[in-house]
Amino acid sequence: MKRVKVIVLLAVMMPTLLFAQGWKNKTLITIGDRNISAGEFMQVYEKNNVNSEVLDKKNVDEYLDMYTKFKLKVIEAENRCMDTLPKFIKEYDGYRKQLAKPYFTNDEGIDILVEEAYDRMQWDVNASHILIKCDPHAVPADTLKAYNKALELRKRIMNGEDFGDVAAEASEDPSARDIEAIPGKQRAYKGNRGNLGYFTVFDMVYPFETGVYEAKVDEITMPIRTDFGYHILKLNSKTPACGTVRVAHIFLIVDEKDPMKSDSAVCVKANNIYKELDKDGKNWDALVKKYSDDKGSIQHGGQLTPFRVSQIVPEFISVVKQLDINEISEPVKTNYGYHIIRLLGTTGVKSFDEEKENLTKRVEKDMRAKVSDEAVLRRLKKENKFKEYLKVKDAFIATVDTTLQQGKYVVAEGVDTNKTLFKLQKQQYKVADFIEYIEKHQKEQPFMSAGSYAYQLYDEFVKESVFAYEDAHLEEKYPDFKLLVQEYHDGILLFDLMDKEVWKKAEIDTAGIRQYFENHRDDYMWGKRVKTIVVTVNNEESLARMQEIIKQDITADSIKALVKTEGLKGVAVKSPYFQHGDNVDIDETEWTVGTIRVVPSTVDKTTKIIKITEVREPEHKTYKESRGIITSAYQTKLEEDWLKVLEAKYPVTVDEKILEKVRKNYK
Repeated sequence: MKRVKVIVLLAVMMPTLLFAQGWKNKTLITIGDRNISAGEFMQVYEKNNVNSEVLDKKNVDEYLDMYTKFKLKVIEAENRCMDTLPKFIKEYDGYRKQLAKPYFTNDEGIDILVEEAYDRMQWDVNASHILIKCDPHAVPADTLKAYNKALELRKRIMNGEDFGDVAAEASEDPSARDIEAIPGKQRAYKGNRGNLGYFTVFDMVYPFETGVYEAKVDEITMPIRTDFGYHILKLNSKTPACGTVRVAHIFLIVDEKDPMKSDSAVCVKANNIYKELDKDGKNWDALVKKYSDDKGSIQHGGQLTPFRVSQIVPEFISVVKQLDINEISEPVKTNYGYHIIRLLGTTGVKSFDEEKENLTKRVEKDMRAKVSDEAVLRRLKKENKFKEYLKVKDAFIATVDTTLQQGKYVVAEGVDTNKTLFKLQKQQYKVADFIEYIEKHQKEQPFMSAGSYAYQLYDEFVKESVFAYEDAHLEEKYPDFKLLVQEYHDGILLFDLMDKEVWKKAEIDTAGIRQYFENHRDDYMWGKRVKTIVVTVNNEESLARMQEIIKQDITADSIKALVKTEGLKGVAVKSPYFQHGDNVDIDETEWTVGTIRVVPSTVDKTTKIIKITEVREPEHKTYKESRGIITSAYQTKLEEDWLKVLEAKYPVTVDEKILEKVRKNYK
């Protein structure tokens, strides 16, 4: 009786439930003759806004406008058959192949792998390695040779040689050795002597990661095999994980070509800046703005984009790990220069329940989940209802003769090529299909019987067919995959079309850009500016003379000539324009022609002499001065004009009643 009541209740409720959800299948947007349902739009909206981590989330109406413009361009590209061009097909197929890889892995033991990954996630490790390269498909003799070479290097270290010395000498990882400068191409770079810095789970290939996490600190491991070759590992440290790190820094670049930026000079300057910092860091932002050479972070108090330990050089991370929140480090040197670091925060590691979903996705896509193809094959056969006709297979292979061993297979007389060997769902694979496979893949096999070779080829044919069938049906089996592939498809089309209709047009239409500039000149203005002569002196003997010279009514070029003639040392002369906010010292100088201000540094031996030579009121920028931003603005105009053409070509209508339901769905 209870069961009957439940069935009756469901029967009453079902039409209501179907009606409630039915509107998602109705058309929300019509673009030309293309209908887009509310559900299709909502799926994309939720992926990019509701469930995403983007900072600039759009409301439904804003996103609908963006989405409509996006679809207009994609529809135009499809109508131009741009998705049939060889260039597009090659790029699209490459992306799809990468996206499909996770669907061809075995999911057995995933839970164990997720727990293992979470355990490793608790630690940041610092490790060194020595690599002896060996191709993953190398013949046994070459594999053994590489292994023995690795053993010999390990033996040297175990007998007392320094790991870093051996790595710099013998490792086949080129980053272990110093790199000399090539003028105009690359700067000199100090080798890492095998030290790979800090990393955590998923940062390295799985066998390498396992070798590190299973080692003890300072242990020299036996050779470990990866696709790159054999590695001898040394675990340098294992410390609690930082997670995502937020820091700010004052950065001073070292440039040995410039005496004022030599290592020794910058080291002194960095230490003096550190001494000038208040204990509580209240003057941090001011000193960042005044001294840091990292122009990208100055306006944000020196704050860097949040990072993980594997993304920054180990010298930097080693200092971060010793700091408390808001503590400021003494200067630390890296390959790039000197840093004074302020730790703003670390996320650490979340609970297992919070991390599990993300870890599962990463494990499924990582090589650790790629167990044998046979296990995957069994799963796919079961999912796709594989049915094999063994009698047909055995009867056909019985007809195969020595022509197959010779790599010149000839079909025997009387073979019925229309018989079915196996099926996947309703798709049949016939003897004729296998013969075609043999003809494409056969090789001379003098040491294998014709029958054995035929069975081997048959197994390979089955495997290839099963994987190909699965690949062809991924979109219908996995809606998320279909959506992702569609995004790549549309994104490639959009890029190619925008490049043709907007970006390249703007590049070559110099007359149009010039006319746009003339029509919008008031949009491109300089603020109030001063022209200056800025003399930087780091030599006390030259300072007094430069103060005399700059008082004269003299140009910067003339000052440079006098410096050269008189042989004055440690003097640099520049003559730039400045707007308010460009430079702290200029902002603090009175903007009156003839004003001279001497600014001694508090952190090094330099002194700046600033002279105001001209004050210019706000004025229009020249075409040359504005070219970069004009080009960008002109591209925007071209796109807007083009969208009007597309909207006329493909009229857009939105069902307001359905749109209101979508809005309510996210309130």
